[in-house]
Amino acid sequence: MSIAENIAAVRARIADAAQEAGRDPGEIMLVGASKMNGAEACREAVAGGIDALGENRVQEMLAKLDEDAYAGAPLHFIGHLQRNKVRQVVGKVELIQSVGSLELLGEIEKCAAKVGVVQDVLLEVNVGGEAAKSGFSVSEIFQGAEAALGCLHIRVLGLMTIPPFDAEREENLRYFEKVRTLYVDIGAKLFHNGFRYLSMGMSGDFEDAIRSGATMVRVGTAIFGSRNYAPPAGQEELP
Repeated sequence: MSIAENIAAVRARIADAAQEAGRDPGEIMLVGASKMNGAEACREAVAGGIDALGENRVQEMLAKLDEDAYAGAPLHFIGHLQRNKVRQVVGKVELIQSVGSLELLGEIEKCAAKVGVVQDVLLEVNVGGEAAKSGFSVSEIFQGAEAALGCLHIRVLGLMTIPPFDAEREENLRYFEKVRTLYVDIGAKLFHNGFRYLSMGMSGDFEDAIRSGATMVRVGTAIFGSRNYAPPAGQEELP
């Protein structure tokens, strides 16, 4: 199947999951996770009607920006963002989905102020409490949201999470529900119910995420196929 056909198939699954939950499928944003896919694949996804494209690696994103790979669709940064690479991302993407520490917030604020933009972000919740994963813990996320409110050059539009890779389905559902509760609670108490995006769910679990309240899903393999994890020459991530 072509990328456009895959997008159509994913949208049909999104619609089914949304309707099961009594929701409007039109309120779900489909982000194509285009890591390890070239500029031409990104262009095919844009032509196929993808809502946005999301990149995980700064060097790969910059290379594809030079190739005008994302023309016609918003670009999101969805991977772990190192503080020393923030300046390469701020102002170049519509949304940074993976803001998971006070230090990263501070660096984004500094870089955004320097270039005179307000950077839209999502706060990442490390819902499984994994030591090797970035993101605010469940107990820290309110503190992170409060800190973000004090940043003049950052606008928080919601939350993002990735449950533990090895979680069983029932456990995954509990994680999604927990972050949905945080999304509603933080949005009401701190952001005047102004949140737009609850980014949860990938190729293997986006339907459950939608049933649990996600308004944004990040789908890679189901759209682009299996990835080749050897990056093209010149696009390796540097420290």
